[in-house]
Amino acid sequence: MGERILVVGGTGPTGVPLVRGLVARGHEVTILHRGVHESDETPPEVRHLHADPYDEAAVREAAAGPAFDTVIAMYGRLRRIAEAWAGRTGRFLSVGGVPAYRGWMNPELAGPGGLPVPVAEDAPLVADPGQDAKGYRIVRTEEAVFAHHPRATHVRYPYVYGPRQLAPREWCVVRRVLDGRRRIVVADQGLTLHHHGYTENLAHALLLAVDHPEQSAGRIYNAADDEVLTVRQVIDVVAEALGHTFEVVSMPYDLAVPARPLLMQPAPEHRVLDLSRIRADLGYRDLVPPREALARTARWLAENPPRPGGTEETVLTDPFDYAAEDGLIAAWEGLRAALPDMAFDPLPGFGLAYSGPGGRPRSKPEFTA
Repeated sequence: MGERILVVGGTGPTGVPLVRGLVARGHEVTILHRGVHESDETPPEVRHLHADPYDEAAVREAAAGPAFDTVIAMYGRLRRIAEAWAGRTGRFLSVGGVPAYRGWMNPELAGPGGLPVPVAEDAPLVADPGQDAKGYRIVRTEEAVFAHHPRATHVRYPYVYGPRQLAPREWCVVRRVLDGRRRIVVADQGLTLHHHGYTENLAHALLLAVDHPEQSAGRIYNAADDEVLTVRQVIDVVAEALGHTFEVVSMPYDLAVPARPLLMQPAPEHRVLDLSRIRADLGYRDLVPPREALARTARWLAENPPRPGGTEETVLTDPFDYAAEDGLIAAWEGLRAALPDMAFDPLPGFGLAYSGPGGRPRSKPEFTA
C-alpha cells in the first residue's frame, strides 16, 4: 500500500519527474509550493498545498496540518522545514548541494591541484564562512537536518541540467548554433571534467531512496550522472544533436575568457563526484544516458529559446559578444604564428611506453626481463 508523501517543491526540473515517479508507485502525493510554477506534467491526482516554503510561519502552519508518512524537502528554507516536521513524519528526505565540499567553488581550498578525483561523501566540508559563505550555510543546514531527523536521507545535487532549467549551461552552445557561429573558444582543449546531473536521473536517485528506507536511513548521498563528460564533449554532443559543427579554438585558461560561462568556475580543475555509495546502497544507474540527456536538452532549448538578455542569460553571464570573441581568436592566432621555432635536440617524445601515432621510437630498444 502506498504512503502519504509530501513533496516541498515538486514543480521544478527534478520535482516533476520525482512526483510522477511517486504517483506511478502508488503513493498518495501532495506538493507544497507557492503556486507560481504549475506544470502540465504534474499528474492530476496530486494534491496542491499552496504556501511559501521560505516563510517560516507558513511552513509551521503547513506542518501543523495533516500528517504524512514521508516528507521530501526539495525547495525553501530547509533548516526551518526540517525543524517544523520534526516528530511529525516517519521519514524525512532532503536535497542539498555539492558546494558543501571544501574546494568545490574555490579549488585552491582543497589543496595543491584542487579537489580529489572523485570526491566522496566523507571529503572535507566547508568549515569557515570566510572560505565560502554559501558552502558553509549548506553544511550547517545538513547538520540541522540530521539534528531534527537522525534517520533522514540527504542527497547532494550537482549542477542540474535538462528542460526548464533556469540557468541552462547548454544555452551557451545552443545559442551559438542558432546564431550560426562556426568557431567556439574553449579553455585547455575543453578537457575539464565537471559532474552534472540530468533532471530525470536525479529524480530517479531520490526515488531509489524512497524505495529503500532502511538502506538509506541516516545516509548522505552524492547524486549525479554515471558518465562525466568533458566541456569539449558537451559542446560536441550538443552541436551534433542540432546538426551543427564547430571549429573548437583552444586557448590557455587565462586567455579563454569566452569559455568561462560554460566552464562555470574560476579554474580549469576537475569536479567529479564519487557515486560508489549510492550505487552500492540503492543500485543507482542512469535512467537516461548523459549523451542522450544532453541531446534532449539541446533540442528542447532550440525549440524553447530563452529571451536574449533575459533571466537565463543574465544568470549565465554569457554576453554572446561575437565581435570580441573574433578579435580574441585573431589575436591568439597571431600570437601563435609569431612564436619562434624552438629546435629541440633531440625532440621530446611521449616515452617509450607510448605506442600511438607519432610515438614509435626511431629504433626498437632492447628490453630484458
